[in-house]
Amino acid sequence: MLLNTRKEGDIDIVRVEADRIDAAVAIHFKDRMREALGGATGRVILDLEEVDFIDSSGLGAIVAAMKLMPPGIKLELAGLTAAVDKVFRMTRMDSIFVIHPSAGTALEA
Repeated sequence: MLLNTRKEGDIDIVRVEADRIDAAVAIHFKDRMREALGGATGRVILDLEEVDFIDSSGLGAIVAAMKLMPPGIKLELAGLTAAVDKVFRMTRMDSIFVIHPSAGTALEA
């Protein structure tokens, strides 16, 4: 699982460069997110634009990453594909996370 992290001012953008977050990669995803979030000091945006599929293990890994956030910093999501968006809405996780249409709109928010 490849995560590409970049900084825009005080915003950390973590882009998932994989088409799936499922049971096969959930633990690795969580470990990589722990590394990526180590130095977070401002907003953190998880860009899921390339992710076409997520299962309950993947959803759990994203929730676990949210719990790794330093105090006062929230994990925001961006670029959800239709299938991934449907999973977040069906599980009501869309009420837990701030979700932006894209990383670009998240930066402007």
